[in-house]
Amino acid sequence: MKPLLSVRNLSKSFGVKGPLGSERKKLQAVDGISFDLFAGETLGLVGESGCGKSTVARLLLRLMEADGGEVIFEGRDLCRLGSRELLALRPEIQMIFQDPFSSLNPRMTIEDIVTEPLRIHRRLPVSRLRGEAARLLSTVGLSEASLRRYPHEFSGGQRQRVGIARALALKPKLIIADEPVSALDVSIQAQVLNLMKDIQKEFGLTYLFISHDLSVIDHMCDRVAVMYLGRIVESGATAELVTSPRHPYTEALLCAVPVPEPAVARKRLVLKGDPPSAIDRPSGCHFHPRCPYARDICKTRSPELLPVGEGRLASCHFSDQVGKYLSR
Repeated sequence: MKPLLSVRNLSKSFGVKGPLGSERKKLQAVDGISFDLFAGETLGLVGESGCGKSTVARLLLRLMEADGGEVIFEGRDLCRLGSRELLALRPEIQMIFQDPFSSLNPRMTIEDIVTEPLRIHRRLPVSRLRGEAARLLSTVGLSEASLRRYPHEFSGGQRQRVGIARALALKPKLIIADEPVSALDVSIQAQVLNLMKDIQKEFGLTYLFISHDLSVIDHMCDRVAVMYLGRIVESGATAELVTSPRHPYTEALLCAVPVPEPAVARKRLVLKGDPPSAIDRPSGCHFHPRCPYARDICKTRSPELLPVGEGRLASCHFSDQVGKYLSR
């Protein structure tokens, strides 16, 4: 089966001004990542803040231009489409943004927000827009009475439901969800996540789900790719990755997930120091200054992303030794 979305060697860097009089430096936000996403599945992209997850989302949507690589959607490279071709393809890929407080225009009613994509792409006559908006709101659990209200009249969870309704308006095949529940209370997060799973089944959607929380990824995703300093360091089926990590960074993320049993004691893998700067990245394996498994080879030789089992990839010289902290 061919992937719906195929990303190959995608990269993006930014020029950063140094202190007064110093030369301009390069921040490598995305460093040659590759992955496939198949129709009907949910792929999780996970990593700590600053690793490049949101930049990947914006590159896939052409909200910013990539320095290199390919983003192939249904056989077409989005990076090489002209403006008219790209506009025609926009309805197929939609996005749910991280912050429901800033992603909705405070001067527009909910009806205008939800129907704006339909007006831009001229999908329906004006006489049918209100009825379609009411149907979309009903799909995400909001009443028709919400149409004339404004975003500030809703809670965070309700606003994110409006954002989901807007993303559904054009009947996309792929939705990119960038930390869609991180700004919400924990009790509301579960409601929004379950809603997203329900509408995925109902409409046959494909998700690229971006998060820093592996417990959320475990609940939502079929497969997961772990990012660190702009690179994918491990990928595989979620069920296998969360029980048997093959990269030390994945193991550290799993050790950071709270255990809901006070009596259960677990030795945690506590990383040394702070994440390195994306401007001045360490030599060799970028993770070696924080890695408890690091040896001399890690300081000089960058590991390749290689198969470590069926459907599993990891970039670690000692991937066969990873996991000892989770087993304690």
